[in-house]
Amino acid sequence: MPRSIWKGAISFGLVTIPIKVYGATETKDISFRQVHPADGGRIKYKRVCEECGKEIPFSEIAKGYETADGRVAILEREDFENLPLPTAKAVEVVQFVDAEDVDPTYFEKTYFLEPDASGGKPYVLLRQALAEAGKAAVVKVALRSRESLALIRPKGDLLVLHTMLWPDELRDGSFAAPAGEVRVSDAEVAMARMFIDQLTGEFDPSQFSDVYREALEQVVAAKLSGIPVPDETQEAPREADVVDLVAALRASVEAAKKRREEAAKAG
Repeated sequence: MPRSIWKGAISFGLVTIPIKVYGATETKDISFRQVHPADGGRIKYKRVCEECGKEIPFSEIAKGYETADGRVAILEREDFENLPLPTAKAVEVVQFVDAEDVDPTYFEKTYFLEPDASGGKPYVLLRQALAEAGKAAVVKVALRSRESLALIRPKGDLLVLHTMLWPDELRDGSFAAPAGEVRVSDAEVAMARMFIDQLTGEFDPSQFSDVYREALEQVVAAKLSGIPVPDETQEAPREADVVDLVAALRASVEAAKKRREEAAKAG
């Protein structure tokens, strides 16, 4: 069982729900060390003070905020723990919304909320009320040395919390829109809809895997075993000069139908 990263309470009107917060996700990747290829030796970095030239152990390193005029305010661990912040130990519900109204671009990280022994009943109360109303709770919470907006929503028997970015942390993406006025015909849209229909199904993440990580693991295993690295590279698709979008989409629909039929036979 993972360790909780935060302990506090959800303030739900006059109801208080003592909770523990656990990370709900983990990144699985292959980690590499920087090495000297000639002899395999690891490359190490030293934390050296630019003033005295001494190597400083991590336990003695503090965080400093430098102002525009060059002054530095040094903050200790106690400064972060004793911030005058209402959300330091409480999750305050500020609004209830339809979850689908929240742009997923805001979502940052997901956490499980576990009630303490005395919080079981109010936890279930909030979970069930949110589920029946089809709502999610917008809250403010301080996690990992920063205050965040977050969304609490029911998921089965659990309440999960999604931390969110602040509005000024989202970039304006208007620069990425196609230049000029681009028009598509009704026939092109209809054919694109047919392609979408062919690939529409219930989302099942277990059907997918990280092929890149699996390929890296094969390469690492081959290197350790001293055998040739497997060569299963595929030729990158060439960029086609699409003149007739309807014809290209029609071919895509036929290919999708064939794949679905083959998958059905294999299943």
